[in-house]
Amino acid sequence: MAAGSWPSIPAMFFDWVGRRGDRPFLWGKHRGTWSPVTWAEAEGQVRTLARGLRALGVKPGDRVAMIMENRPEWELADLAIMSAGAITVPAYTTYTSEDYRHVLADSDATVLILGNAPGMAQRVLPAADQISHLSAIVSLDQLKGQTRADSFTWQQLMVRAAEVPDTTDATVAALQPDDTACLIYTSGTGGVPKGVMLTHRNMMSNAAGAQAVFEAAWDLGDEVFLSFLPLTHSYEHTAGVVFPLSLGAQTYFTAPETLAADMGEVRPTIMTAVPRLCETLQKRIVQAADRGGLLRRTLFRWAVGLGTRRYNRGGTLTKVESLVDGLLDRLVRAKVQQRFGGRLKAFVSGGAPLNRDVGLFFVALGVKLIQGYGQTESGPVVSVNPPNRIKVHTVGPPLAGVEVRIGEDGEVLVRGPNVMKGYWRDEETTARTIRDGWLHTGDIGELDGDGYLSITDRKRDFIKNSGGEMISPQRIEGFLTLQPGLAQAMVYGDRKPYVVALIVPDDETLSKHPEGNVAADPEVQQRIADAVAEANRVLTGAERVRRFLILDEAFTVANGMMTPTLKIKRHMIRQRYGEALERLYEGKG
Repeated sequence: MAAGSWPSIPAMFFDWVGRRGDRPFLWGKHRGTWSPVTWAEAEGQVRTLARGLRALGVKPGDRVAMIMENRPEWELADLAIMSAGAITVPAYTTYTSEDYRHVLADSDATVLILGNAPGMAQRVLPAADQISHLSAIVSLDQLKGQTRADSFTWQQLMVRAAEVPDTTDATVAALQPDDTACLIYTSGTGGVPKGVMLTHRNMMSNAAGAQAVFEAAWDLGDEVFLSFLPLTHSYEHTAGVVFPLSLGAQTYFTAPETLAADMGEVRPTIMTAVPRLCETLQKRIVQAADRGGLLRRTLFRWAVGLGTRRYNRGGTLTKVESLVDGLLDRLVRAKVQQRFGGRLKAFVSGGAPLNRDVGLFFVALGVKLIQGYGQTESGPVVSVNPPNRIKVHTVGPPLAGVEVRIGEDGEVLVRGPNVMKGYWRDEETTARTIRDGWLHTGDIGELDGDGYLSITDRKRDFIKNSGGEMISPQRIEGFLTLQPGLAQAMVYGDRKPYVVALIVPDDETLSKHPEGNVAADPEVQQRIADAVAEANRVLTGAERVRRFLILDEAFTVANGMMTPTLKIKRHMIRQRYGEALERLYEGKG
């Protein structure tokens, strides 16, 4: 049964409860041990939480904010909010107090559900105390200190539920596909986050489209998902909650810090990822091979080389090559696949552009790394590569029911059931973004003869140098970060005679200079210079990095230089390093 067959996400959930019963549904790790919540147990908690919210005065259409780390309670609360007819407003656990104040105030949230990530309450509660319409805070643990709003623990809310009758079935039955299910605030790479209204239809059409893609490659059965990306982001909310829910699948929740070990324990069949993780895994796999001695290094390189050759030839090898390749499947590729648990069917990369060489590396080693594309405003998925027909330089063809065309200026335009209802209380921006039913994505791309979409850059992120040439910073940054020793890069040069860059060395290099001033190390200087020169070899003249600055600190979510989905915040980086970037142009023609 496809996700589009149900009128709402809660209706889909309750239907699966009737079929799955006491089978495991959601998994969390407590003191090193995985423990499940069955479908039947989840139903009981969702119904009780929904009643508890109604006891707090939550009515259909009200907004309920949720700030919680990845764990089963996140999905249970999300389902309960929708089952009460309300709208989920998730916010990142890494936000600042000002970010929380903006989301709570702008959404008019009446209730806040709070997790217990270390230090989070200290940033959330001062913001919450400024919001007059926030009447209650529900927390996993007892809050310390006083708050302006009434406070309850999760368990106290369950008890409060007895005060009202269970009208969940009637509330869920009244939900319509085009009702707003969640209000997701964009991660703000270019400024103040905007609230995106996503409907039940938006997200369920995404799930149905993904199901059709995967069913063409294999029989979907008892799938196991491992979720570690922030559930607040529309990508993981749809791909890590709604999609597995539509399949009646099991979902394990973890954190990036324990991901490597958890993959081996959970042995997922489907995972979502972002390019940054893929790049990190690639470097670790290469490093492990390099440490394994001459024979291991040689076999590994043969596996990558033959796998690449097979891909470039459309799947064909000579008889001798096929024999060797089969041997390498057992000696090399099987071991690489064990790093992912050994039964991974699809490793889906989204959220930002994936470098072609990274994608090809994994495909050559037998890992189905498939790149997709979308944005919050499109539910979020627009397109994805089919697992059995991967084109690593593309983001695949559009999902079933989704139309894509390229505007006269190269902008990707999208129309379909996945396109958002609009921006929350911002009709002007909505009208500029959705015109004649077409979502104007702000991305530049092209379609090939097979209908596969390629994204070249963000429309607004293009650099136009002083010679009038348009340059893609993401393309340059992709080549730079593929070089050994380079972890991150940001390219600069709008209306300038040439391109310069900020370079962040890898963690190993930074750890050797805990006092900072990495750039003063002549060895580091030379190694970075050589890496930049190597990247410049494959770049055009206008794209080549002429000068660069080595940084002592990585771009992170904590320092405000990255979004929670690990995309660099160009405006924040330019604000912090603007003077240093301008100095790179001094005395140089």
